[in-house]
Amino acid sequence: MTSLLLASRTVRRYRAQTVLAIVGVAVIGALLFDMLLLSRGLLLSFSDLLGRAGFDIRIVGGSGLAARLPIEGSASLIEAIRALPEVERVGAIRIQGATIGSPGKRPAAVTVIGATDAAEGAWTLVSGADLGSATAPCPLLVGRGLASALGVSPGSILELSIRPPAIRSVVPPVACQVVGVARFAFGASSDDTVATTLDAFHRANGEADPGDADLIVIASRPDAGSARAVAAIAAIRPGVRAYSNDQVVEQFNRNGFAYFRQISFVLSSLTMVFAFMLVATLLTVSVNQRLGEIAALRAIGIRRGSIASMLLWESALLVGAGGLLALPLGEALAIGLDRILRQMPGLPEQLHFFVFETRALIVHITVFVVTAIAAAAYPVWLTARLPIAETLRREVVG
Repeated sequence: MTSLLLASRTVRRYRAQTVLAIVGVAVIGALLFDMLLLSRGLLLSFSDLLGRAGFDIRIVGGSGLAARLPIEGSASLIEAIRALPEVERVGAIRIQGATIGSPGKRPAAVTVIGATDAAEGAWTLVSGADLGSATAPCPLLVGRGLASALGVSPGSILELSIRPPAIRSVVPPVACQVVGVARFAFGASSDDTVATTLDAFHRANGEADPGDADLIVIASRPDAGSARAVAAIAAIRPGVRAYSNDQVVEQFNRNGFAYFRQISFVLSSLTMVFAFMLVATLLTVSVNQRLGEIAALRAIGIRRGSIASMLLWESALLVGAGGLLALPLGEALAIGLDRILRQMPGLPEQLHFFVFETRALIVHITVFVVTAIAAAAYPVWLTARLPIAETLRREVVG
């Protein structure tokens, strides 16, 4: 009779204990799996958001990664970048506060984005047409939340009034036609963002000449790559703040998402300790209840190695069954927790806290293999030093 067969019979014999161990390990394993998903979930989701727009390089003004200050001489810079052999397309984006509303109704405060046709990857069209195919003088894309709040759809007319910074005079509102409803890449669920063409943005802003862009987005050629394109951009204008998506993700990984890695490490360590203590305690109690049985097995010639192998298999069956059950349980729990966390105000709608990756599954399996071996260590040591004759005599006399 093999050690695996002995272990499976023992597990089936003590059903209540087995069910308790599997359920306990499954619950603990689900928490461990969720913590592993959380540790890199935001980072993976953020990287995916950057990649969806179709741009792998961005140029900003000021000292941060966010678009805060206008980029001086952006028009000439864009023309120079467009001529680079490493670059496939270039888009300019301007961002400013504004008010928008229907005639006769109270206007709503919004963030208006003025973008060139090449920058239209910053949103995903839900209904209607995109800016590049619109024929209206002032086409407008409205976020889903704002469209619902204002009760507008493609074809509606809204008055857009941009408030230029540092200018006290009021620019007359411009009548714009809603051509589509969109999901903005970094827009929240209650999105107050609208987008229009850069030309319409200039007119609504009352500018005689096009102003400097707040953000320049660039798509490098596949055969060149973002690193070469960033180097080429830096060569034509030293000091320009050009960042590839990898650099942006790395920067946020060091600063923005460190908290989630730390809390994930702490909670993962605690759940692993709990799983070890649960399985080790149940195995130890089971072995203490079966000392006479184990001594009898030893007396009829079954070697210590076989007994140790049987206990290892028992631990593996309990931890393995609980670990497998933990995966769907953890996935269901992650979906619920992610839905709750994404309700935080101002959080991008398409950003997720829990994201599955193969790395998390590998770590999950590795932790449970180590836990199964460690949990069986003390019971194995206990049976290895078990005095056979004394144990049998105590069982008979008792």
